[in-house]
Amino acid sequence: MASESAYHIREATPDDVDTILQLIIDLAIYEKEPDAVKATPELVSLTQFTSVMGQRQMRSILQQLRKNLFEPPYAHALIAFSGSADAPGEAVGLALYFFNYSTWTGRPGLYLEDLYVKEDYRSHGIGKALFSRLGKVAEERGCARMDWAVLTWNQPSIDFYEKRLGAQRMSDWVGMRLDEKGIADLKNLV
Repeated sequence: MASESAYHIREATPDDVDTILQLIIDLAIYEKEPDAVKATPELVSLTQFTSVMGQRQMRSILQQLRKNLFEPPYAHALIAFSGSADAPGEAVGLALYFFNYSTWTGRPGLYLEDLYVKEDYRSHGIGKALFSRLGKVAEERGCARMDWAVLTWNQPSIDFYEKRLGAQRMSDWVGMRLDEKGIADLKNLV
């Protein structure tokens, strides 16, 4: 594990929106889904898509992300930075999560939407530290459980979750999703 001075983790603030967006783009590229990030037409860098999209459109995208994360917060984020809290370096990791509710436990749960650590910073304890912070958040909020999904091809992560964290596969469940069109079509059901 890297020493504590090698990285630090803190809660995201509205000033971190561009950093969060870049880490989301990096995650989408890692997950082989670069076109899945709807916030950007081209997944290159914030500087490049600012020039491609124009300042006004980029500000609009960042304002929407800021609104959804912070006003009121639909989601929360922890960001890992290289360096120390006093001398932070680049953003190297992200845990984006929100709270749900379990009717079976009668308590809230924490759903981890995204966990990402840049490739050069993996195997340095940053993922473990992000999970540790998430565990603290879950305990503070009285959560009965934490849930997340992992891509079936991501065997190193699956091994880590099962062997190191003791997580259990939810093989009896199938993930379901409606996109915006599907949501809009629901009004036609009755």
